[in-house]
Amino acid sequence: MPHPPDSDRPVIDLRSDTVTQPTDAMREAMMSAPLGDDIFSDDPTVNALQDRVAKMFGMDAALFVPSGTMANQIAIRSHTEPGDEIICHQLSHIYLYEAGAPAAISGCSLRLLNGDRGMFTPDDLRAAIRPVDQHFPVSRLCVIENTQNRGGGSVWSVDQIAKISEASRELGLKMHLDGARIMNACVASGTNVKDYAQHFDSTTICFSKGLGAPVGSAVAGNKTFINRARRFRKMFGGAMRQSGILAAAANHALDHHVDRLKEDHENAATLAKRLSKNPKIKVDPCETNIVYFDLNESAGTAPELEAKLLQNNVRMLALGPQRLRAVTHLHITNADIDHAAKIILESIGT
Repeated sequence: MPHPPDSDRPVIDLRSDTVTQPTDAMREAMMSAPLGDDIFSDDPTVNALQDRVAKMFGMDAALFVPSGTMANQIAIRSHTEPGDEIICHQLSHIYLYEAGAPAAISGCSLRLLNGDRGMFTPDDLRAAIRPVDQHFPVSRLCVIENTQNRGGGSVWSVDQIAKISEASRELGLKMHLDGARIMNACVASGTNVKDYAQHFDSTTICFSKGLGAPVGSAVAGNKTFINRARRFRKMFGGAMRQSGILAAAANHALDHHVDRLKEDHENAATLAKRLSKNPKIKVDPCETNIVYFDLNESAGTAPELEAKLLQNNVRMLALGPQRLRAVTHLHITNADIDHAAKIILESIGT
């Protein structure tokens, strides 16, 4: 049986790496940041972050925006015109979790690809291209998400992406990287972010996931693209004033929270290993900081387990009748993983 609820024990929140809060050092950096008005392009902290991100990705320029969703949607709008079609995997964030924005904001349809753990091949891409005909939308943009959230934090290799990029160029497509967790991909694969970015026309990075900042993402590309993106940021309501207070958190995260992502990956791997020993649990492959697992029917349902865990100050997300997700982050320790695994296994029995 599960342990009785312990109200004195801090909550172990594994719902997402977005639940992180600023560290004391990050708060200090935020409060001491020099500020200006970013709409006038004179916030020095924002400018420094944008220059840093552009250099990091090997791009001409970058733009600081409030969220990863806005970063993706600004990129989509900047690359496309209404009536165009975007090619992406059926598990892509832009399809599942961005509220229909490609259609609502950019007037674009989505062509969805299949493939294991959010991946697809150049042949998949070629087969999805629309013929040039007045009846069809124009195939315009290919989007890759790295790491792939619904693929279990799966990591695209540079070689895989290079082959997709080569096919995209042959087909006349632009390439966009949804890099919400791109630093997780880099740490897991030992790859420099430029090696990924060189194959894309635009890239994003999210600071409020594993990097631990409270708010913010950036989109990067060439100067013409960023000038167009800046207009759409304003149009979408994402242009801010003294946003250096947020950019400072992002800069601090890049300084101090990248290398430590390895700890999150190790904790996720430990949790996956512990759970996989129970025959009632089927755990997906775990490459980074996201663990997906399914319960067989004898273990009860995912919502039932989610409720039991909450009674024991452990939070996870039930994503279906039998499926749950746990995500590690900078507030999760080895001891937290041990406790969470113990509560899960006790809750479902052997």
